[in-house]
Amino acid sequence: QVQLVESGGGLVQAGGSLRLSCAASGIVLSDNGISWYRQRPGNQRELVATISSGGMTNYYADSVKGRFTISRDNAKNTLYLQMNNLKVEDTAVYYCTVLKNFMRTWGKGTLVTVSS
Repeated sequence: QVQLVESGGGLVQAGGSLRLSCAASGIVLSDNGISWYRQRPGNQRELVATISSGGMTNYYADSVKGRFTISRDNAKNTLYLQMNNLKVEDTAVYYCTVLKNFMRTWGKGTLVTVSS
């Protein structure tokens, strides 16, 4: 059974940095594509970043490009999102997700709050 658990969220000042983690079980992250989404207050859930199964091609939303970095540690089977130069508009609940055998699994999310 696939399970994803996010952590690392919290309160940070604008311009600061934060690293989110997504611990996976029931799936080998290096064999699958996995993504970070976020849901900002009053908005729909949106794609933030994706890392490919081979780790060769990554995707970033325009709003975070140049500031966020997606990566994984294969030994720990954990996904990361390094967030730098945070802005107030980055405030959201952040989720990791993976698609396996036509079924999508979501974590429960971790809240990031950026203060001005």
